[in-house]
Amino acid sequence: MTDTIILIITLSLIIIFSPFFAKILRLPTTPIEIILGSLLGYIGFLHDEHLFDLVAEFGFLYLMFIAGTEINLKNVLKTPAYIMKKAAIYLILLYTFSIAFSMQFTLGNIFIVLLPLISVGLVASLAKEYGKAHWIRLSMTVGGIGEVASIVILTISSAALKFGFGLELFQTVMALLAFLLFMFLLFHSMRLLFWWYPKVAIVLMPHNDNKEQDIRLSIGIFFLLVGAMLFLDLELAFGAFLAGIFIPTFFEHKHELPEKLASFGFGFLIPIFFIHIGSSFDLNALFIDGLVQKALIITIVMIIMRLLASLVFLKELGFIETLLFALSHSMPLTLLIAMATLAYSANSIDKLHYYAFILAALFQVISVMVIIKLLHIYKEQKAT
Repeated sequence: MTDTIILIITLSLIIIFSPFFAKILRLPTTPIEIILGSLLGYIGFLHDEHLFDLVAEFGFLYLMFIAGTEINLKNVLKTPAYIMKKAAIYLILLYTFSIAFSMQFTLGNIFIVLLPLISVGLVASLAKEYGKAHWIRLSMTVGGIGEVASIVILTISSAALKFGFGLELFQTVMALLAFLLFMFLLFHSMRLLFWWYPKVAIVLMPHNDNKEQDIRLSIGIFFLLVGAMLFLDLELAFGAFLAGIFIPTFFEHKHELPEKLASFGFGFLIPIFFIHIGSSFDLNALFIDGLVQKALIITIVMIIMRLLASLVFLKELGFIETLLFALSHSMPLTLLIAMATLAYSANSIDKLHYYAFILAALFQVISVMVIIKLLHIYKEQKAT
């Protein structure tokens, strides 16, 4: 009981004081939460607890949900064809660089999957901090496509690692394809319904809402799709991400809703997830010979891959915003840790590389967030 009380008090203090430390150090809040989680976890104030793990997992799923709310599918479908083509080239280049690097250094096939992962969860954090700049909007659009591809590959890879290349893998792929087809038909059907009967959206989420129907419906959609993924034994983050897309796509009249949902998440659930990530890393692992070097190599390679691939958007964004775009995709924290954990559990990577990927994920978040902050300051000074 005493340990649980200490855990709750520690989490409360980190959540309360992280923004103050971030302001003093002039850093984003996310890396501060991870660092404090790691330090206090090492001291012993944070420990494994079922409720802590559960809330952190929910925080991760809610982060993916918030990331989805940044994407209006109708606007994505209106994206100019040349941008979509460049997005496809961007993703192809990432996987090409990954294959070349993995083959050059005779790494396992799992590295081909790990290195190009894209997650827009932290891009949502950037949007919260820097607003809806052009590079953030493009990052969300391209990152959303890349995240869907990453989660599809993650789902298939996790099934392959778990079951091998057999009947179970085939069943997982078929379940994923069936779910994607169902979601396509559902989106299309809802678009037709709201086009013919636009008042349905207002009935479901009225303008004058004193019963918080908008929040209730949003969370209901979130749980329904996460539950569907749980039933199908697929990646839960995929369901959460798709649930988020529903909100701005079909309820455009509730402009303030994504902000309301994000405020709750970033004020409570999501910080607990980042604190949990920090606490899960054993600082003693830093003394493993060659660990920091491997983590730095992985970090640098993943960032360079994205910097090179993002040059396809140089004409649209300019040099500084192209750098910001590339860096925003260089923090696939959640997916990278999830995939590294699966690979380690299946003995596809050893303990050294597992810790290297975890440390690299932390390096990426901290270093990239700081670099983005500096570039953003430089960009504003240059504009003035």
